[in-house]
Amino acid sequence: MTASEVISFAKEKDIKIVDLKFVDLPGIWQHFSIPVGEMTEELFEEGTGFDGSSIRGFQQIQESDMLLFPDPSTAIIDPACEIPTLSLICNVKDPITLENYTRDVRYIAQKAEAYLKSTGIADTSYWGPEAEFYIFNGIRYDQNQHSGYYFIDSNEGIWNSGREENPNLGYKPRWKEGYFPVPPTDSLQDIRSEMILKMIEAGIDIEIHHHEVATAGQAEIDMRFGALTEMGDKTMLYKYIVKNIARKYNMTATFMPKPLFQDNGSGMHTHQSLWKNGKNVFFDQQGYALLSETAMYYIGGLLKHADALCAIIAPTTNSYKRLVPGYEAPVNLAYSQRNRSACVRIPVYSKTEKSKRIEFRPPDPSCNPYLAYAAMLMAGIDGIQNRIDPGEPLDKDLYDLEPEEAAEIKSTPGSLEEALDALEVDHEFLLRGDVFTADVIETWINYKREHEVDAIRLRPHPYEFYLYYDI
Repeated sequence: MTASEVISFAKEKDIKIVDLKFVDLPGIWQHFSIPVGEMTEELFEEGTGFDGSSIRGFQQIQESDMLLFPDPSTAIIDPACEIPTLSLICNVKDPITLENYTRDVRYIAQKAEAYLKSTGIADTSYWGPEAEFYIFNGIRYDQNQHSGYYFIDSNEGIWNSGREENPNLGYKPRWKEGYFPVPPTDSLQDIRSEMILKMIEAGIDIEIHHHEVATAGQAEIDMRFGALTEMGDKTMLYKYIVKNIARKYNMTATFMPKPLFQDNGSGMHTHQSLWKNGKNVFFDQQGYALLSETAMYYIGGLLKHADALCAIIAPTTNSYKRLVPGYEAPVNLAYSQRNRSACVRIPVYSKTEKSKRIEFRPPDPSCNPYLAYAAMLMAGIDGIQNRIDPGEPLDKDLYDLEPEEAAEIKSTPGSLEEALDALEVDHEFLLRGDVFTADVIETWINYKREHEVDAIRLRPHPYEFYLYYDI
């Protein structure tokens, strides 16, 4: 839609409020709302101001004024509001120069798409994330100078099999046995169905939803693939709908990668492919798993830069509680067809050109999707441009290798700190085409180290009391 079409649409739907959304650097939607009468064509042309110093990863206090410019193509009726509300996703610009803000993550995604076209390799990249999440009945947590704790509860949690529920009816998935049970064991069928219906109303094409492996309400909803910035928008909207529908049922949803000890974490396996002039450049009838030479080099780029990528695609300290062997976690930096123990899997459900893609499995849904998709694309492009050989595929269970063989396979970083160190050394590939800037990389690393790595490192862990109190 154009700006004038959005204004006409708002009148047609009797919209009362317009909600302007944008994304902070870590990847959380921010917003403010205006009466519908304030939505004029000038709003789209001239933008509207906000305080950038109050947004994580944005401006300092002496340079706080920033502008939001709504993108009319993102207009939808907000799926979470009772009062008729129009939702618009915005780009951020500098009020002095009117140039796009280099730390605006949506702009980074748009630059990545433009850079791909400029290389001549392809004109479109397609992205299909499989974001997993948990739906809990309650969560309590606190951390202060003298105590720290968290308590998760779920009516589905196997730990409640003996709880007095007047009556307790059972049907609680056992640890790591939550994959595909029907109701009543899958108690969240209707909630997930309502989530996907809201998503479809909001313009997100949905392919499937189901219970995931873990106990206690782990879920997955898969979106149909889309172009990079479009899929960044849809990933943000997806998380927004999931959280708000859960709240409607007096439940809580989290995309935290590893909320439960000794059960599966939540990943965001990301399917990706490159297309040019309507043709899938990843497809080759004669190639391994029907992959072209271009696709193999793309995989080579992902594997070469995997450590640095992890700082962006698995960007929390909690991410590295998930990236450990034994929980279907893709810690092995190898590629294979069908094999879910490799970090790059080539799906072989179909032999058609349209379906051929690669699946990169280390990302998790705590990431900022705009940055994550852009970073993976830039790594893949680097692989193609420099003809990076990914080596031979490993078509075997990588968790069951002999120690000598396993020692030859590189693994993902063991902590966010290691990943940030890798990004600090290896980020030149992200700077090409001015997609990421040195300032964005530096700001990201400093923010993560100060607000997450150091914040966790400096606080006593509850389990340390179990281990060391009696020393």
